[in-house]
Amino acid sequence: MKYAAVTNYIHGRNIPARNGTMDVFSPLNGDLISKVPLSSAQEVDEAVRTGQEAYIGWSETPIKERVQVFYRYRDLLERYADDLAALVSEENGKTADEAMAEVLKSIELTEFACALPQLTSGEIQEVSRGVECRSEHRPLGVVASISPFNFPNMVPNWTIPNAIALGNAMILKPSELVPLSAMRLAELLQEAGLPAGVFNVVHGGRAAVEAICDHPGIMAISFVGSTKVAKLVYARAAGNFKRVLALGGAKNHLIVLPDAHLEMTASNVAASMTGCAGQRCMAASVMVAVGDVDHIIDRLGAEARKIVPGENLGAVISQQAKERIEGYITEAQAQGATILVDGRGATVAGKENGYYVGPTVIDHVTLDMKIAREEVFGPVLSIIRASTVDEAIEIENGSGYGNAAAVFTQSGGLARYVAERVSAGMIGVNIGVPVPREPFSFGGWNQSRFGAGDITGKSSIEFWTQLKKTTTKWNPAARSNWMS
Repeated sequence: MKYAAVTNYIHGRNIPARNGTMDVFSPLNGDLISKVPLSSAQEVDEAVRTGQEAYIGWSETPIKERVQVFYRYRDLLERYADDLAALVSEENGKTADEAMAEVLKSIELTEFACALPQLTSGEIQEVSRGVECRSEHRPLGVVASISPFNFPNMVPNWTIPNAIALGNAMILKPSELVPLSAMRLAELLQEAGLPAGVFNVVHGGRAAVEAICDHPGIMAISFVGSTKVAKLVYARAAGNFKRVLALGGAKNHLIVLPDAHLEMTASNVAASMTGCAGQRCMAASVMVAVGDVDHIIDRLGAEARKIVPGENLGAVISQQAKERIEGYITEAQAQGATILVDGRGATVAGKENGYYVGPTVIDHVTLDMKIAREEVFGPVLSIIRASTVDEAIEIENGSGYGNAAAVFTQSGGLARYVAERVSAGMIGVNIGVPVPREPFSFGGWNQSRFGAGDITGKSSIEFWTQLKKTTTKWNPAARSNWMS
């Protein structure tokens, strides 16, 4: 085992597992690299209580002083970027470049948090003679963030810098499949000067998540994961009268029109379907081919064949994930779809026990096939044929999800026509992965999001704070009217 067993992190201290552990394997080669605690409600309660104690002093610290921690944290992320990226690659299976991109995005997210004093200054106005109204953003208390396996560094940083800089204390429950990056982030926050107890990490599975949803001392919860679990988390936490934002899965459609630029479209679609081994909620899942685009499909196949497991394509998270993804491919083939590029049975020399699926492009998929409707979460692209733009839009809007959609065309008018009509929260025009950059926020629609608002950017301010409104009158001699 390469790393020592992971511990919980409560009040700045490492707390060993009390309720058993789970093995942690590297997807790159299948090696056992650590063990992670399977925490109970007891550990969650300890983290809440220490967070409540730390919150008192932290929330009373001026925001200008709070963000100084994140200036230092940002510098530490940059200083240790190579090590952080290597850890992401080892526990998640990403390529080195993908892991570094994840860390660089974490730096950008932290830079946004450093600007929060300029974005949360509140408002003040004399609303009547001698009467003044003022609004200010106030933190909620102890909040929690439940993060997934696919971005062990970036997704925690969707929430950590903003929520804490805004004055909250936070509990992070990372995926039990990738616990190492979360612990490294805790070390960096401590090194940056964050007071003990403001940030706590509780590891585990379902029991820990349910305890977070149920605990009366947790005021707000963010969740990122599958739609199935997002629904359960949202219903349980909201049923306990908490503020909840739960981001679920996706089935992103890329609509390709006959006039699309050949090389740009093929390379973008191939990169979108295979980036992070397809294990991202912004990955291309379905290409809707409108009219005669066979020349683009041919080039797409050629681009996909350039992507090689173990070289420029990472591993999927587990053996179970590999089997599930390959099962979707086999079922689609049995139902009559055409496999243009087949990634089943992929292996990497010297890493034969790793969990790899090669790029897979499947043509002539029909809407009645499971692969057309369900999230595969692997480097697999289904091609559905459409005769018209309106039919393509109808196919996209028929999906229950609504995370992202894209259109590839050289016509500005058609691009706007599609962008205005597709039902998704993030739209790309000739961009296969339309992730907004800060300060624009990340969030989908429909079955891809449960709750209001987005998880990053300016929208996150409203989620992690509440408005306090104060009306003041000091001058009893001031002329009054019905407002005062």
